[in-house]
Amino acid sequence: MPKVLLIIDMLNDFVLPGASLEVPDNRKIIPNIGREIIKAREEGYPIIYLCDAHAPDDKEFKMWPRHSVKGTKGAQVVDELEPEPKDTVVEKTTYSGFYNTRLEEVLKSLSTEEILLTGCVTNICILYTAYDLVSRGYKVTVPKDCVAGLNKDDHEFALRQMEKVLKVKVI
Repeated sequence: MPKVLLIIDMLNDFVLPGASLEVPDNRKIIPNIGREIIKAREEGYPIIYLCDAHAPDDKEFKMWPRHSVKGTKGAQVVDELEPEPKDTVVEKTTYSGFYNTRLEEVLKSLSTEEILLTGCVTNICILYTAYDLVSRGYKVTVPKDCVAGLNKDDHEFALRQMEKVLKVKVI
């Protein structure tokens, strides 16, 4: 079954101390996502980085602090998880990885059937992308130690929603 490792928003503006949308728990999941990257490379399945890349005047900044502006250090993947040239980077500007992006085209070109979903934030971009993956017929697995939420309650709520409502495999 063609599998893909999808890494969402492990960007400096979500991870580094003092960053505009810092989620401290993101730093805890870096080694775990690193483990999944090593496994994907060893087993030969593709890695896709799905990354916020906002315009300087993005309307999302009315809801959230300015973050991940395209071309800035804040919009770059953290050094520990840096993509290799053979990896695919897909830019996004909102919660779902499918809205106005090329993600669907990339997944189809890889004949993808199964997605290992990792990154942040569990209750926002992970949850909304998981829904869109499931609604398109993909088999989705979320390793709990590879996702982080804004807080424990929201994180656990999102994991329950994915498992019970979307029938995502949460391991």
